[in-house]
This record gives sequence, C-alpha cells and structure tokens, in this order.
Amino acid sequence: MKKNILYTITPKDLAGHLFDVTVTVAAPDKEGQIFSLPAWIPGSYMIREFARNIVQIRAESQGQAVALHKIDKHTWQAAPVAGPLVLHYEVYAWDLSVRAAHLDQTHGFFNGSSVFLCVDGQENVPHIVDIRRPDDEVCRSWRVATALSELKAKRYGFGTYVAANYDELIDHPVEMGNFALATFKAHGVPHDIVITGRVPNLDMKRLADDLKKVCEAQIALFEPKSQHAPMRRYVFMTLAVGDGYGGLEHRASTALICSRNDLPVIGKKDMTDGYRTYLGLCSHEYFHTWNVKRIKPEVFAPYDLRVENYTTLLWLFEGFTSYYDDLMLVRAGLIDEKEYFRLLGKTINGVLRGSGRTKQSVAQSSFDAWVKYYRQDENAPNAIVSYYTKGSLVGLALDLTIRAQTKGKKSLDDVMRALWQRYGRDFYEDGAESGRGVTEAEVEALFDEVTGLALKRTLRRFVHGTDDLPLAKLLSPFGVMLADSGKETKPSLGARIAKDGNDAKLASVYEGGTAHRAGLSAGDVLVAIDGLRVNASNLDGLLGRLRLGDAVTIHAFRRDELFSVEAVLAADDAPQASLTTEMKPAAAARLRADWLGR
Repeated sequence: MKKNILYTITPKDLAGHLFDVTVTVAAPDKEGQIFSLPAWIPGSYMIREFARNIVQIRAESQGQAVALHKIDKHTWQAAPVAGPLVLHYEVYAWDLSVRAAHLDQTHGFFNGSSVFLCVDGQENVPHIVDIRRPDDEVCRSWRVATALSELKAKRYGFGTYVAANYDELIDHPVEMGNFALATFKAHGVPHDIVITGRVPNLDMKRLADDLKKVCEAQIALFEPKSQHAPMRRYVFMTLAVGDGYGGLEHRASTALICSRNDLPVIGKKDMTDGYRTYLGLCSHEYFHTWNVKRIKPEVFAPYDLRVENYTTLLWLFEGFTSYYDDLMLVRAGLIDEKEYFRLLGKTINGVLRGSGRTKQSVAQSSFDAWVKYYRQDENAPNAIVSYYTKGSLVGLALDLTIRAQTKGKKSLDDVMRALWQRYGRDFYEDGAESGRGVTEAEVEALFDEVTGLALKRTLRRFVHGTDDLPLAKLLSPFGVMLADSGKETKPSLGARIAKDGNDAKLASVYEGGTAHRAGLSAGDVLVAIDGLRVNASNLDGLLGRLRLGDAVTIHAFRRDELFSVEAVLAADDAPQASLTTEMKPAAAARLRADWLGR
C-alpha cells in the first residue's frame, strides 16, 4: 500500500523570489520514480512551461545523493532506490498574475500546478503539504489563506494541509502575507474574502454584504430547492495593485487581481464602474464553481496537464459564465435594469467591432484558444472572435429564445440545472473525480430534452456559424429595443492607438478603416498629419478639426524608416448599439422580470 506524498514549501529568498520545495515519496517506483510539472493550469488555455522556473533540483535517499535524469522539458526520473526518496528544488516566483507564483517582501502566492512536482503513478494517494513561515522578520505577522483542508495547521496559519490527491492539491491556490479578511455565510457555507495589498479605507463590510447576495443567488440558481453549495468553504483571494485585472477559478476558491481603486471605500455608497467590474469578476469566477470546475467538457475529465486539451465547448463554459456574471448582479439587486442593459450594449458593440467575428465561429474559437485567443497579436480583432464575449451573447440568444417560445415556462437556467444534476453534482467524491464530462452532442440533446423545443439547428447556427446573432428580434418580446444610435460623424483612422511614451503608435489597424486603406500597419508610429506634428496627446484634437472625406498626408515611422501615405479620412465604423425598454403589453414586462429576476 502506497503512503502519502509529503511536500514542504518555504519562502526561502524574498528578494530573490525563491520558494524552496521538497517532495518525499515513501515508496518510489522500483524502476525509477518519475516526476513531472504541469505545462498549463486549468482555466487558462495556453502552454506556460512552468518547469522553466525550477532553478535547481536534486534527489536523495537516506542522506545519499540519487542520480536524477531529465527526460523532457518538464519531466525527471530518479535512479531506482528502495525509499524513501526526497526531491529538493527551488522555484523562481516572480509572475504577478493569478496563474503561477509570486514572492517578495509583501506577500507570497502560488498555484500548486507551478510549484508541486507530480509523482507519477501515485497521483491518487493523499497529498500533504507543510506550508512553512519564512525566516525573515518582516514575515512574523503573515497569515495563510487557502481552501485546502487543514491537517495540523490552524485556520489561516502555517503548518500542514491535506488533499485527497494531486488534482485536488493543485486546485487550491495559497496566499500568504498580511491581508484584510472578512467572512460571511452564503446559505450556511462560510466564505472568506482576502485582500492583499495597500487599500486605504477598504470597506470590507460592504464587500461581504454584496458578495453574499451574489453567492446566494448563484447557489439558488443551481439548487433552488435545497440551496446547497457544492463546497464546504470558499475563499475569494484578491491581490490589489495600482492597475490590474484578472481571475482564475478553482473548485473552492478563486485567485483575483484588481486595481485598488476598484474596491469599495468606507463612507461611499455609490456603485462605481470599477467596483461593478470587480463584483462582475467575482461573480464570473464563482459561477465557474459549477460551470467548468464540476460540469466539464469530456476532454477535461481528467485533464492532461502535459499537453493541450482541445474542446469546441469553451463558448459554453466561458461564454455562458460571462453571460451569467453580470446577470447575477441584477438578480442579486446590486445593479438595476438600466445599468445591465448598458453593460449588455457594451458587450454587443465589442463583438460587432471586430471583423474576426465573420471569419471564426465560437466553436472554432474554443478549439483554437491555445494558439489564438491566448496568443493574440495586433491582428486579433480582424482574425478571431472571443468565445467569452460572443459566447455570452450566444447564451443570451438561447435564453431569450427558450423563454419566448415556452412563454416563460423554461429558460437557460433549466438547462444549466440539468447539466449540473447530470454531470456536475456528483463529479467529485471525497476529492476524487467520480463523474465524467459532457460532449457537444449531449449538450445539444439536453437543450431539446429540457426545453421541449427543437433547438439543435438554432444552436448549431449560433455556435458553428459566423453570422451576427438576431438579438434585436429576440429582445423584442421582452419589451427591449436594440437600436443603432448612428455612426460616428468625426474622422477616424480606424485604428486602436497605444501611447508609447508621448508617441501615438498604432496598436491594431481595423480591417477596412482609414489606416488600413492608406497602407498603415500596427506598430507604425505617427509623426505628422498634413505637416503638423502628431503625438498621443493631440491626435484626437487634430482629427477633430478635419472633415470626413478630407485627403491628408500622413508621415510615420515603421521601425526606423520614415515614410508617408495619402489617406482619405472616413468615419469610425464602430457600432453604437444601445438597449432601451419599450412600452409593451404586460406579458413582455413579465417575461423581462422573470429573465432579470426583478
């Protein structure tokens, strides 16, 4: 019988950003134990090669050195020993994101997938990790935040934690440092909010009150009768910085990064755009507790963390989650109908802005996430569509279709609950995977089964097609009008401008716009328009003095070569869609109220 896998992790060098890690294997493989580190982290679909951050590594057994042979970029094999076998290694941690590890004098953070080598063949035995306090005096008051189960550690303390297997171990990120902490219960389940970073006058009470409403609304969506959450405890961990945004879901926690100015201030009760965005991010990652962490595509059950795992279903797992994130803010009473429609209009305009939507379906975008969405370049708006944003509109279109055709008796909520009951609720048994993922064919069949409608052709058209979704038509039965408020009348270069110092640099050139037709390219630095110097500060003002149809000479640098082009100024063709409510029969108002939960 194989014994537990034991890890220790110690912040060794704060200034050098090094974690010291050991893994002890009581009964190593007699043929020579193999160890490997994941190449990617679930929820972020890009090969990241975490093993590149291992600075040095060695093996020993009973005080004697053991030969260690590197097999490939993230795999090692130790020479055969009777046991126990101990691996010692250092991990460089200077990735200020939610995906890997970061360590300095202010805090420590890690995802297990970037620091814990997997013991081949022993992934399913219990994994114990001893999280040790750094020796530096500055860390004496540090605490630990994680959703891992405590073994001998006390809550928020250094010490030993336990996971049922390797998959569970790496699905619980760890934050250590001096952090603000608040706790609330959502339908009886404790939820921690952990904020690391300097945030003056942080209103933790408001944050706890607001997140409680969001969490309870989501729990009730999936379990309307029992209102039972799928985890025993949940942790929102946020790193507050000067400027940042991002999140990554885990089965009982989420790692977030945000601007400190997005967080609520004591004594100020207004809903700022920044705070609304932060709540939407929390809502998004929390919804993943069900949708992708437990309801999964077939290829993610289990993950193969060595290579890409291709699926055409990210429009469901990320897109539908993006649809529900802001919708849950409405249903939780945190934003009103008018604000929701403003946000929805912004999403619609964002999707319609890029011509890539006419070339790639959300199914193709899902499959190509590894090489396109997560590796976007300057041509991305013209080449790809986001399975997040257009996927959210697919969710919207399907929800409206189902509600209208069933006269409000069924909705996308019912489909999500059916997915949960059939594929997600029993996915984990004592930390181990006991369920299976869903296929695209099963998703299609489930829509028809749950709603009683024939939706397969509609679903395939929305998911595999590149036509714009008929949202105006679908919104009308709900008393909502989607209208284009008109095109811009001011001249535009048809490009996204990035400030490079004080220079105006073309970050992206939109297909068919003024810059594209004139021969300008992404990366070009504008110098002058009709002999007048251009920079990042005065470009808009200069263009504002010109008229549509004016022919101008533009000088620019491409690399270190000066050149000029002739351009005819056209208007920006960015969509200007907006949503407003109409005076409709009471039935439309009831449909809208049921949809928005008002």
